[in-house]
Amino acid sequence: MLYIMQSGGSFMWVILAVSVIAFALFAERYYFLFLRLNLNIDKSANQVKKLLQESNYQAALEECNRIIRHPLGRVLKSGILKAGRRDKEIEQALQESVLREVPNLKSRINYLSLVANIATLLGLLGTIIGLISAFAGVADAAASEKQEILSAGISVAMFTTAFGLVVAIPSMAGFYLLNNRSDWLVSKIDEKALSVFSVLTAREQSKD
Repeated sequence: MLYIMQSGGSFMWVILAVSVIAFALFAERYYFLFLRLNLNIDKSANQVKKLLQESNYQAALEECNRIIRHPLGRVLKSGILKAGRRDKEIEQALQESVLREVPNLKSRINYLSLVANIATLLGLLGTIIGLISAFAGVADAAASEKQEILSAGISVAMFTTAFGLVVAIPSMAGFYLLNNRSDWLVSKIDEKALSVFSVLTAREQSKD
């Protein structure tokens, strides 16, 4: 590994630093989206809806408080706290709560795409510099040294290109994985907020 890093020149160390950043970003977001927010959303939302249909608002709030660390709990609670108000107020409370959660769910995911592009461009830049140094060195070198200089320059070019892609490809894969997860969470929370809104407004209409 050390031989490869040395053969690729200084840009290899820059790309390595970028890869560490990419891994840290992916690990933190993966933990947050897949592990910390690991909740059976359908089951929890159905439990809240069932309690609301029974007019047990206090128990529904307690269920939301039980999952308050999850965006679903915070969103549903915001709607339940508006129970008895006009439909528009309930809807607005739910929508505002969903919108507050979206940035947290999407936070820092786009950086992985940025890191992938940077790694690719660094690899390309290392390639160009390697080739420039190779041909410049060959032009001024003695005949016996030309092959060695050309070989070293091409080595830098190939290693930096390869290493840049090795970092960029997993980074892009990680970006799409995390982005799809966050989109799914937003979609599910929005869906459950709408279903709770329907229950709340139906209860009030039945009273009228």
